[in-house]
Amino acid sequence: MTDAETPQDERRPGALRYLMAALPLLIFAVLALIFWSQLNSGRDVSEIPSALIGTKAPMLAMPPLEGAATPSGEPMPALDDATVKGKLTLVNVWASWCVPCRQEHPIILELSKDPRLNVVGINYKDRNENALRFLGELGNPFSAIGVDPNGKAAINWGVYGIPESFLVAADGTILYKRAGPFDEKSLREGLMPAIEKALAGS
Repeated sequence: MTDAETPQDERRPGALRYLMAALPLLIFAVLALIFWSQLNSGRDVSEIPSALIGTKAPMLAMPPLEGAATPSGEPMPALDDATVKGKLTLVNVWASWCVPCRQEHPIILELSKDPRLNVVGINYKDRNENALRFLGELGNPFSAIGVDPNGKAAINWGVYGIPESFLVAADGTILYKRAGPFDEKSLREGLMPAIEKALAGS
């Protein structure tokens, strides 16, 4: 019997098998096209939008990093609403075990020298002695550090992964968010314009 004479119901299982085999390849091609279009959209993929931008910052009520001192040598205060009230503040979420945190730390140190900006830290799921060693080795840019051992505060702030930073206005409104470490481009195109805009409006 030739192929032309093969009954239609005998050809269907073979065609279905080929279709099922090609389906994963088709799905992969569609996903690859979506990812490619996102990568070539010109957007900075690290600038993850946050539902908190334009809203009041979550309440801060964290104990201090024990044994740490401020850059001026005073005992490290707790991170609470009083430490940021009335000040343009950069809240940096970091940990000693976070490699990108180490990479961006010199930038955070430089930002802390700007008298217009209050720089505070949330130490995320870290060990006290490791956090102290990190600051002792790299320097402490923070005027206050709150300890977040179980990540509850980070959840409230909508943290995806660390490091993350939030610019908070003097009235407590979140103005800007950076997911991932700062670099020269994100400073130039993201944080610094947000700082200038906040100061111009105050």
